[in-house]
Formats: sequence, C-alpha cells, structure tokens
Amino acid sequence: MELDMTKGRPMPIIFRFFLPIFLGNMFQQVYNLVDSIIVGQFVGRNAFAAVGSTGTIMFLIFGFANGLATGFTVLTSQKFGAKDERGIRRSVANAILLCVIVAVVTTVLSLTFMPTILRVMNTPAGIYQDAYTYITIISSGIACCCFYNLFSSLLRSVGNSRVPLYFLIFSAGLNIALDLLLIIGFQMRVAGAALATIVSQGVSAVLCAFYIFTKVPMLRPRKEDWGFHPECTRRQMGVGLPMALQFAITASGTMIMQSAINKFGEVAIAGFTASSKVGGLLTQAFPALGQSMATYSGQNYGKGDVDRIHQGSHVAVVMAIVASIVGAVLALLLLRPAIPLFMGKNVDMSAILPWAKQYTYVSIIFYIPLGVLFIYRDMMQGCGYGFLPMVGGALELVARVVMSFLSIQFGSYLLGVSGDPAAWFVTGVFSAIAYKVVMKDVEKKFSSEKM
Repeated sequence: MELDMTKGRPMPIIFRFFLPIFLGNMFQQVYNLVDSIIVGQFVGRNAFAAVGSTGTIMFLIFGFANGLATGFTVLTSQKFGAKDERGIRRSVANAILLCVIVAVVTTVLSLTFMPTILRVMNTPAGIYQDAYTYITIISSGIACCCFYNLFSSLLRSVGNSRVPLYFLIFSAGLNIALDLLLIIGFQMRVAGAALATIVSQGVSAVLCAFYIFTKVPMLRPRKEDWGFHPECTRRQMGVGLPMALQFAITASGTMIMQSAINKFGEVAIAGFTASSKVGGLLTQAFPALGQSMATYSGQNYGKGDVDRIHQGSHVAVVMAIVASIVGAVLALLLLRPAIPLFMGKNVDMSAILPWAKQYTYVSIIFYIPLGVLFIYRDMMQGCGYGFLPMVGGALELVARVVMSFLSIQFGSYLLGVSGDPAAWFVTGVFSAIAYKVVMKDVEKKFSSEKM
C-alpha cells in the first residue's frame, strides 16, 4: 500500500494521499467533539469549560512531543524517495530510540510543572480542580500519543496514508465507547474522559507498531540497524527539534491568548471553546494538506526533483482555497446548533452565543492564510529545513501576545480571540516568502550536485 509520490500527475497523487489523512483528522476531531459533548451533557458546563481551558496546554505538550516524533520521520521519506532501503531501516530504528527519550522527558516535565502552568494561565477557581485532574491524566499518557504519531508518520513517509486512517477510526470508536462507560457508567467525570483518550491512543499505537513490524518489511529494522547512528540523529534532530520548538512557541502564544480569554470568566471560556471546537473540525483539510505535502516534498527532495515540488505546491494551494470557502460557510451554519450539543438543551444561548459568534466571525476571514501556512511550512520541513518554520512559530507567538496584551489593556474579548487570525495572517505571509527562499536554496544545492 506504499505510494511513490515521485511519479505520476501531482493532482491525483496528492489527493489520493490527502483523502485518508483528511478523513482521519475528521474522525479525530469528531471523537474529540464527542468527548466534549459527553462531558458537557453529563458532567456540566463548568466541566466542559475545564476541559476546554486545558486545550492550549495539551497543544504545547503534545505539539512538542509529536513535533519531534513527526520530524524524525522526514528523513525516512527522503530515504524512500532516494530508494535507500538500508537508510530507511536505520532511520526507523533511530527514530524509535529518540522517541523513547522524548516521551520520558516530556512526561516528567509536564507532571512536575502542571500546577504552576494552570495558575499562570489564570484558570478560574470554579474549574481549576477538574482542569488539573484532566490534564494530569492526559500528561501521564504522552508516550501513547507520541508513539502513535511516530508509527503513523512512518507509514505516511512511505506513502501509506490508509492504514493510519483505519487505526484512527478504531481509536475513535474505542474512545467513544470508553467515554460512555467511564463517564456515564462509572461516574468518573473528567477523569473518565482523560483515561478514555490515553487508553484508546495506546491501543492504536500498539496495533500500528504490530502492523509495521509484520506487514511492512522496509520499515522493520534488522538487528544491525538498532542503535544511535550519529548522521541519522543529526539529521532527525535537525528537523525534529525545530519542528517541536515551532509547536512549543506557537502553543505558548495560544496559552497566553487563552489566559487573556480566561479573565472574562467561565461563560466566555465555554463560548470560545464551543466556537473553536467547530472551527477546529472545519479546518482539518489544512493540517491534512500540510502532512500530505511534507511527504510529497520529502520524497521528491530525496529524488532531487525541484520542478515536481513546485507543481505540487500549486495544486495544494488551490485545494486550500476551496477548503477555506467551504469551511467558512459551514462554520456560519453550524455554530448555533452546535452549542446545545456541547452543553445540553437547557443551556442559556443568550449568554453563550455572543461569545462564540465573535471568534467564529473573525476567524473565518483568515482561513486562506491558515491553509497557506500549513502547506508551505510543512513543505519546507519535508525538504529538511526546520529553522524558517520555527521563525514562523515565533511570529505566531508575537501576534498572539500583542493581541492578548491589547485585550487586557482595553478589556476587549474580541481583541483576545483575534490572536489566532492575526497569527495566521502574519505567519501565512511569512511562510509563503520563506518557501520561495528555501526552494532557491534547494535548486542551488541540486544544481551543484549535478555539476
């Protein structure tokens, strides 16, 4: 089921690879939504707000760990494009060993500093305990998420995007079943939601690993492949660390933005959370396009085909524009009916809806820059360039910090939730320019190698 993206017409090849990733992302968002719906319906509005308030912390922790894990597999896609089978196996072995270290270190640091992080983020007293319980259990399962992402990314690096979809669908079904059992059946409240998440991801990680080691010989390291290989480690950390730092920097900005929003109270948090959940579902085409183009550019970089990389970028941008228009229309249509799903039929719509509308209205205008951001950032990373995407992450941080500062200064919720759109616009423009710079460098590199 491997897909060689170095040959054939770019449009059908990219779409064929993109579709399973997109469907997988949608399933992941759906089971996250179901998670939130069950918490909101059966535990209450404050519990829903508590889980929502930890979203940015999860983005920081898991973004850093998964950024490293995903970055480690860029080398695998390049070796696949170069048809270097020994290099593929060595890159897999090295990535697994590095991932063990990442999972352990990230788990220890997260559990140690979690109370401090929640306090710094101005988490309201009424939701603090639920937020702490939820995020502590989630942090204990970082390894499950980290290895699931590593194994899924390894499969995608050789063009297999279908099998990760199957495991994700299974994970979603298991998560929902465990939610119902633990939250409703055993009355475990937010602890049940967190436990359901890490158990389902852990099972999926094991199944994904089993599939790789039994069904995909090229990804199965031999005895002599195991160990830390200096060149592999240098190249994997060269992409993985900037990618992880980019996620961490971006997440830090999001946390500062969430901290500013938290000052407006539980109702504002609930409204923002509901709106961002809907928006998150409707923008899943963008990260799917980014992941697709990372593999596409990685394989073609390994082959040395710059023209084909350019052709693929044009196709992806057109797809992003179409997805932006569709997502914006659906966001306007679905926001109002979605809120009672999260918080029950008796929710006070007059209290929640105004807060939710503000974020939706301001964010949909900037969906196109968000799509461009994902495409060009991930294509640069696929070619092994991690520094400029990290700079883009720093620009996102600056944009969110500025908007959060203005929000606090003027007491404006709208300015606070404008942090995301401002970050998308600034970094989208930067990423488009940075991509041009990177591709010129790639062209020079390949030209000199041919001489």
